[in-house]
Amino acid sequence: MSRAVASPHVVNIADLRRLAKRRLPRVAFDYLDGGAEDERTLRENCRAFEAVTFHPRSAVATPSCDLRTTVLGVALDLPFLLAPIGSSRLLYPRGEELAARAAGAAGTAYVLSTLSGCRLEDVQAASRGPVWYQLYLVGGRDVARHSIARARAAGFSALVVTIDTPVSGLRERDVRNGVRELASRRLWSMLPFLPQLVARPRWLAGFVADGGLMKFPNVVLAEQGPMPYADVGAALEQSMVAWEDLGWIRDAWSGPVVIKGVHTAADALRAIEAGADAIVVSNHGGRQLDGVAPTLRVLPDVVEAVGGRVEVLVDGGIRRGSDIVKALCLGARAVLIGRAYAYGLGAAGEAGVTRAIDIMRSDLVRTLKLLGCPSIGELDRSFVEAPAAWRG
Repeated sequence: MSRAVASPHVVNIADLRRLAKRRLPRVAFDYLDGGAEDERTLRENCRAFEAVTFHPRSAVATPSCDLRTTVLGVALDLPFLLAPIGSSRLLYPRGEELAARAAGAAGTAYVLSTLSGCRLEDVQAASRGPVWYQLYLVGGRDVARHSIARARAAGFSALVVTIDTPVSGLRERDVRNGVRELASRRLWSMLPFLPQLVARPRWLAGFVADGGLMKFPNVVLAEQGPMPYADVGAALEQSMVAWEDLGWIRDAWSGPVVIKGVHTAADALRAIEAGADAIVVSNHGGRQLDGVAPTLRVLPDVVEAVGGRVEVLVDGGIRRGSDIVKALCLGARAVLIGRAYAYGLGAAGEAGVTRAIDIMRSDLVRTLKLLGCPSIGELDRSFVEAPAAWRG
């Protein structure tokens, strides 16, 4: 592992965030770090974990702790998966491939975004573990069918359909940093925003060596080929997912389907009716509708409504292994971590992702031992106390 991300330089995820901010230009760091509008939901996703307290069981010998679980019938060595992060090549050259390789080496799954900079076949080949494909309908139904067929042929084991992006949220940091202008490829529009790139020469050298401003190789348009990096928000608005789409998507995939972006009990039930095999309670990391409740708060409601008919996963605000334990106690089968590993990717590439995973693993073991619980399979609500207002 790179000395730059080893202890004592890096002790927690916040340390990786600090290193990523130092290495990345402002436009790339803020793309990763920021949220929608006033970023209230972004902050509350993290703060919600502070409202849940532990009930440890003392004088319990736990010489070892079992972190293994199964998700969709697949055995994982860890109760967390790496969430889809679009445009990861902005953070580090071949970013999606590096993250997938680190996940596979750790015995867990990686979820690849439709809006990745690496070919899905290359990402699948990079990992020793399960890889899921996250689907946007960018480019329309025929383009989506083509990418679904490619993912199935490449060996992806589940399809994750994101339902909370009828339009991209207003991420004000991106507007101020000139994301649209930098993606325009028009020099006079780009010029005011170029100094932030030049201020990070090592990142810029790697970015140029990796091919510069990327295209989206998994969104192959009929007349253009791979979709250029452009206004993704407009592309999403033209291709939103409706419940009616789940029928043809299931037929095209013919494998496990995960619905990501569920935020209410009613939508959880709707997802079950649409044939979901699992759901992800998610508010897109606070990057879409600002002002919605943190995911941990709505998790108990969704778990109760589902009643064990499908597996429930959750993401949002997870920065420590103890956060993962709290989510599992409140009924999640497993969690997805996004920014937590992406900070590592931005800080030091694959070594940074590996370090983020190691931090989470160590946190999990320590938390379980302090709780007096030998296995994540034995976690339940008796180990935590949540606010009375949180139903479920």
